[in-house]
Amino acid sequence: MNEITTFNPTGAEVQDAETMPHSIEAEQQLLGAILTNNDVYDRVASIISAKHFYDPVHARIYEVAAGRIAKNNLASPVTLKAFFEDDEGLKELGGPAYLARLAGAAISAYAVRDYAQMIYDLAVRRELIRLGQEITAKARKVETETDPKEQIVEAEQALYTLSEQGQTETGFQSFLRAVTDAVNVANAAYQRDGGLAGISTGLIDLDKKLGGLHKSDLLILAGRPSMGKTSLATNIAFNVAKAYRKGTLPDGNEGAVDGGVVGFFSLEMSAEQLAARVLAEASEISSHKIRQGDMDETEFRRFVQAAKDLEACPLFIDDTAAIPIAQLAARARRLKRTHGLDLLIVDYLQLVRGTSDNRVQEIGEISMGLKAIAKELNIPVVALSQLSRQVESRDDKRPQLSDLRESGSIEQDADVVMFVFREEYYVEREKPSDEKLEEMGQWQDKMARLHGKAEVIIGKQRHGPIGTVELAFESQFTRFGNLVKPWQQGDGGDSF
Repeated sequence: MNEITTFNPTGAEVQDAETMPHSIEAEQQLLGAILTNNDVYDRVASIISAKHFYDPVHARIYEVAAGRIAKNNLASPVTLKAFFEDDEGLKELGGPAYLARLAGAAISAYAVRDYAQMIYDLAVRRELIRLGQEITAKARKVETETDPKEQIVEAEQALYTLSEQGQTETGFQSFLRAVTDAVNVANAAYQRDGGLAGISTGLIDLDKKLGGLHKSDLLILAGRPSMGKTSLATNIAFNVAKAYRKGTLPDGNEGAVDGGVVGFFSLEMSAEQLAARVLAEASEISSHKIRQGDMDETEFRRFVQAAKDLEACPLFIDDTAAIPIAQLAARARRLKRTHGLDLLIVDYLQLVRGTSDNRVQEIGEISMGLKAIAKELNIPVVALSQLSRQVESRDDKRPQLSDLRESGSIEQDADVVMFVFREEYYVEREKPSDEKLEEMGQWQDKMARLHGKAEVIIGKQRHGPIGTVELAFESQFTRFGNLVKPWQQGDGGDSF
């Protein structure tokens, strides 16, 4: 091995099943080029590190050289000699003289990136073999503690982590490239009639405030029980899936040109209950009637027709209870790979499991994990969240950011925080007794004014204004819609 050999592009040493894929010649050529010209290091540092070298001596040489170059010190056979005086591995190769032979035998610095890429690719192959052996060994052990499903998730996670390493396109990018991306987003919004940069929620006023659901954003949708969080999330999921249209994107790839494929993690309700909600909205039949089977023939036909129309809707539901955040991420990646994924909804955040015993740290891990999924898969993630009971003790029960449970991490990681608020819910419970005629009259006036109305309060938005959006709400269909304003009454527009 101490003899310097000329690099052969096809000479990767993969002779038989017992030999791990590697190329000593490529490692020698790369190290020689770096020791001859330290500027070469900057061209390969983003591709490989010391761990990618097959020969441990080569790994140590690269590590020492990289450390010196990072401190603006010279890395040459002479300067590295002192670091390897007592290195047993190097002694087997001929001692410090091996460093001089490396530098002397380097043919050209021109092909260093090719050498680096080859070393990296062979390292990945070795890691794949190691992972395969590890998966096989774990699968052979039949133990009560190891669930096969968990092993599959672990294997997927390990493979994905491996695939993400060595992405040479990451890191700094030129301002020109960043500006081009920004112009493309603005152009996409300009081309659309609604002027949206993101995916339309199907709710006009909410879209105007948010500009649609933006890729890589984490949106928190919070509210007290019975405010309609799940209903609003279900409505948005249905609207996005219903509008799905596949086509060619500006970058030439195939994808959603309108609407999108939706993944819905329903940790509280079963898939069947969630589907019933969607069907209630689509068929305009009360969800209570659907549950009870209390429908006349006309309604049942409408219900069946709505179900048929929804068959082709790309809405995928996972109702696994108490799913760990790592497993949630793995399933989202799998859905993106197999069917595509343009929007992910999690109902709700506090029901996802983390790894920490400390509840605040666990919620922080979950919110960071959801934000990481949004960035990694380049999709908007809408996560529902519960609010603390302190809302109930205030006269004005409109929620605010401080009402978020374990609010620090959720508020910090979220790009948008929205609250669902229906004042009608609280006023309805303040009904005075029948004897108090004046109070009863005032209560009825207030109920008439608030009936069928809901508010979405935007408490935080990184890319736009905060404020309140008024929506219509039909409780019997669990459906939110666009609210017709008084000045729009004469337009003949429908609120839904």
